[in-house]
Amino acid sequence: MDLICVGDVMLDVHVAADALARGGDVHGRVHVMPGGTSANAAVWAAWAGASAGVVGAVGDDTAGRLLVDALVERGVDVLGLVRDKEPTGTMLVVTDAGERSMVADRGASAALRGDHLPQRLEAGGVLVSGYLLLQEPTTRTAVEVLERAVAPLIAVEAASWPLVSAFGPERFFEMTVPASVVLANAEEARALTGEGPSQAAAMLAERYRIAVVKCGAQGALVAVDGVVTEHRPESVDEIDPTGAGDAFDGVFLGLLARGAQERDAADAACRAGALVAASPSVWPDPGVPG
Repeated sequence: MDLICVGDVMLDVHVAADALARGGDVHGRVHVMPGGTSANAAVWAAWAGASAGVVGAVGDDTAGRLLVDALVERGVDVLGLVRDKEPTGTMLVVTDAGERSMVADRGASAALRGDHLPQRLEAGGVLVSGYLLLQEPTTRTAVEVLERAVAPLIAVEAASWPLVSAFGPERFFEMTVPASVVLANAEEARALTGEGPSQAAAMLAERYRIAVVKCGAQGALVAVDGVVTEHRPESVDEIDPTGAGDAFDGVFLGLLARGAQERDAADAACRAGALVAASPSVWPDPGVPG
């Protein structure tokens, strides 16, 4: 397999309204869709032509069954998904007057344990969700994933700058020593290094062979063996950027695992992120190849 994504498989509920009325009702748009950082990355890797699978946990409930079916429909291997007594995790994303807020109930994703994992995670690349690493009780599970990964590319993504800050940069670096790739947005990179994107990319490249700092509509900085390059997507009319970073991760790592050059993989990953930002859906349309 080209890429195994380990971590979160969840249901996303997106709510958009011009303004919320505390204690009252308003009209808006509500979208319920499959999601979770690991599921998103795997789907976009498959879209880019890579073989991709997910290791994680969902509930033995309707949402869990819907998520498994949706992943299979997109060509993602789900043999690594376990069913847990906890309900399937849910992420609520509320957009109110241009501001985005999130509430996460990790549910079954927080129940993933070492005994759920294969003894060897062998692939072209293994991607570990930062949510798995940065939040108990799954921190130890994430470390076990990194230890069991047998792959040229062992990657970890930073997930959330408040979580990185609470976890601590030095602890993050200590626990991700086996990783050769780190992926972070600008805020997460600042939480790890205290620096802006360019300097952060250079500093992270001192610890990881490949360091990526994602800068939203400005594209991404990619440091490979200490050499930093800039990649910019085409301009799009942004609708909702939620999941754009996951799409970048899946396409970038999936293509690298298939032998693409870093520059080409990063350009394609920027395009995938832009497609997400320009769409109300996190996943690409089914049947539309990359």
